[in-house]
This record gives sequence, C-alpha cells and structure tokens, in this order.
Amino acid sequence: MATQKKIYLTVGAVLLLSLSFFILNTFTPAFTFPADYEVVIDSTKIIVEEKPLYKYGILINGLEVKEGHVKHNQLFGDLLKGSFVSPSVLQQIQLLPRSVFDFKRIASSKKYTLISQNDAVQTAIAFVYEPSAVEYVVLRLKDSLSVETHQREITTEEKTVTGIISTSLSETINALSVSNELTNKFVDVFGWQVDFQHLQKGDRFKLIYEENSVEGEPIGIGKIIGIYFEHFQNGYYAFPFNQGEGIDYFDEEGNSLRKALLKYPIEFTRISSRYSLNRFHPVVKVFRAHLGTDFAAAAGTPIRTVGDGIVLEAQYTANNGNYVKIRHNGTYATGYLHMSKIASGIGPGGRVKQGQTIGYVGSTGLATGPHLCYRFWRNGVQVDALRVALPPSKPLDRKYWSEFEAVKRELTLRLQLIPFSDLTEPIITSR
Repeated sequence: MATQKKIYLTVGAVLLLSLSFFILNTFTPAFTFPADYEVVIDSTKIIVEEKPLYKYGILINGLEVKEGHVKHNQLFGDLLKGSFVSPSVLQQIQLLPRSVFDFKRIASSKKYTLISQNDAVQTAIAFVYEPSAVEYVVLRLKDSLSVETHQREITTEEKTVTGIISTSLSETINALSVSNELTNKFVDVFGWQVDFQHLQKGDRFKLIYEENSVEGEPIGIGKIIGIYFEHFQNGYYAFPFNQGEGIDYFDEEGNSLRKALLKYPIEFTRISSRYSLNRFHPVVKVFRAHLGTDFAAAAGTPIRTVGDGIVLEAQYTANNGNYVKIRHNGTYATGYLHMSKIASGIGPGGRVKQGQTIGYVGSTGLATGPHLCYRFWRNGVQVDALRVALPPSKPLDRKYWSEFEAVKRELTLRLQLIPFSDLTEPIITSR
C-alpha cells in the first residue's frame, strides 16, 4: 500500500511539472529567463539559478567588470583609479621585474579590463592587459600579487581573392574592403616589376593567401601562397620558395621578384609629388628642384625602412622637420622627412632591419600637410627612388629546380582554376 501511495505521489509530481510547463508555454509565450540564468529541474521542483560566468579564467558573477582602452599618456596607476588595491600588493607591483611585466610599456589604444568586488571600496580582484589580439596578461590583485601570461590560439585559414582594377590600386582596394595588409604584401612582391601608380582599368589579379584569426576575428595576413596578376594583358606569376634563407618569391623562370630594397617606404598609397628638377614649392612659392618622392598619408601612419642598414641621422631641422637618414651599404642611402615623431630607439649609429618602423607620418618642417618625403642616394647623389635600377635578390639555385617546378605546377593549376568575376568586387573564398 505504501509503495502504491509513493507511485501516486511521483506521478502527481510529474503531472504537476508538465502542467506548469504547459501553462508557461501556452499562455506566456513571450516569457524567457535572462540569458545569464539557467533552469534546473529535479524530481520535485523547478530551480532557476545564475549561470557561472568566466572572463580570462576568473569567475565574475557578482563582480564589477570595467573594460576600456589605454588613452594617450595614461599611466598604469591611472587605470586602477576608483578601485582599492592593498598597500602590500601595490608594493609587490612596484618590485616586479620588467622581464615579468613592464608597466612603462603600456601603450595607448590597447585594451584593458579591471575586475573588482561590488563592495564599498571596489576592491580590485584582477587587472588584465592585452598587448595584442593574441597575448593577454592577468595580474591577480586581491590578497597577493601573481602574474600570468596567456596566449590565445591562432587559427590559420587559406583563402583566395580575385579583383579587377577600376581606377588606382589603392582606391580599388579601399572600395573592395580588402585588407590593407594583404595589399601591401602584394605590392611588395611585384613592386619592382609593375608600376602600381599607373595601372590600367581592367587589370586584374588572383591571390591565394593565409588569414590568421583569434576566436573568429581576423587579426592579420599570413603568407601569400601564390599570385597571378594581369597587367596590360600580360600575365605575371609569383611563387613562394625557400632555398634555405627564408621564403622568397620567384617568377616562372626562377628569377627573384624581390630587390635588395623595398620599393615603398610606407603602406601603399597615393604619390602626391614626384622627383623633379623644377617643381613649384607650395610653401616658399618658388620653382626649385624637388629631389624626393612625396607619399600622401594620414598623420601617424607608420614609416618603414626599405632595407637593412645603419642610422646616419635622426633629428629635427627647420626644412626637413623630424627626419631619419639610413645607409644601406656602400652604394645606397635613404631619407625619410617631415615625420610627426621618430620611433623609439631610432638614433645615429643604430642598426635597423628591412620593414622596421622608424617613424610616423607628419607635417613638421617645410610641409603644408601630412605626408612623407622619401629621398634616395646612389653613390652620394640623390636620384629618383622609383626609377633607380637595383640589382635583383639571389635567383633560384639550380639544385632546387625540380622542387621549384613541382611547386610552380601545383600553384599554376590552382590559380588557373580560380574564376575571375565580371564584377569589380572581390570574390573571397575559403578553402
């Protein structure tokens, strides 16, 4: 009898739960629990409880989470304002070696997160700084200081893109919303073979490349796997190959497409004034020689050295503004004028690597607006940087020819199988 009664009670409970769900679903269809709550059902009742929420591995339920980006000239101490950190933890922070965490390297525009208790003094639990999209540093602050460095997983996806030039490359790329980084890598490969400032309407390209992402968000371009570029109805291929000194790009005959120096000292952009022996100067209002090439760019745009070398000068003068001059070898030297500022660590006698940022676009000195004036010396004489004949990089060693041929055959077929679109919009696909 007792067993039968227990069965009745259980069945009754189940029916009651079922009826409750029926009423909720039938008569209050718009009712939902908040996203941070979940419904748990046991044998006799419905329980609504808060979901455990984690951020940077920290349980944040009931905590205050403040996110922001470091402002210009903001110090680490400024980021902790409004929260309480115990004097002992503050002392430990001051004693931290730079190799663990360098507070002076906190840079503007970088993301940070401050996690605090929801008490009267907002006791700080943790501070998180993200120097890049991949790396983040967690400083736990509550009882004693501990520092953790984490790396997010990078996902690499192979993609293809095709496009047709409608005006200039830079305007076309901007209109097509293709990554500037991909454009710059593309231009660097063909910079000395094709005049990208004088493209023909209808020129077209196909690229196979790698895109890196973190948590589904693109963070940058990996390597370019293959390129086909059609210019004035002439086809150009670029094939990557490593013959022991890193990836280089070669044409179909095994000739290196790179030169000793990059052609452009700035991300690909519009040339506002070319090398000329008789140009009207917009500031002093007279005709005189302009022995450089002006690149129009927004203030703050990074300027890169076109090759390895030694810094000869890094200073300010009335005409040049902030400028840097670099000797690359016994033959070539380059100059970069009118910078808003010279990059940290760039000074006379210092060594620089090709592509390294040496300063930022500005309008210091005799300049009417933000731009880079790029100058080029050959054997001590200033020449037109875009017309100088540079020796090519090392050609393909014949002992690698069979391996290169296999790479070339595979990539040529893959590029040929990518269809061009009749539209002037890029077709981007993933493999």
